[in-house]
Amino acid sequence: MTPLNLPAYSFKVKKSEGKVWIFDGARKKFVVLTPEEWVRQHFVNHLIQDHGYPKSLFRIESSLTYNTLQKRSDILVYDREGKPWMLIECKSPSIKLSQRAFNQVAIYNMTIGAKYLAVTNGMVHYCCLAPKPGQEGKFLEDFPEFED
Repeated sequence: MTPLNLPAYSFKVKKSEGKVWIFDGARKKFVVLTPEEWVRQHFVNHLIQDHGYPKSLFRIESSLTYNTLQKRSDILVYDREGKPWMLIECKSPSIKLSQRAFNQVAIYNMTIGAKYLAVTNGMVHYCCLAPKPGQEGKFLEDFPEFED
């Protein structure tokens, strides 16, 4: 897989059914290793190991409904009270981050209501305070430490 602009982590990987699988510690199961999954696994590890986010407060690929459409958010981090705290959209490293990715996470957040929004392709990472209706989000220089 493509080296990312994130620290290196060790992962459990296996080959089965002609595919490569990676163990997702949050979901506690092996999932097919796609380029987007490679980014997702690195980013989850980055937030847990380097920013102190509690592993137990992550939801990976959780479903949501937007305008009667079923969607899936990539990474959702909850606060200790069980409220959405950060919503993260992951893209493959080959996909250049554009306004479309930011729009996607912002639209999902209309349903979720997280405090922070983030977008990453494993090479470039952006995080902002979620905008209030009619306002723009405030971009942060780094990802916030987890708030207890």
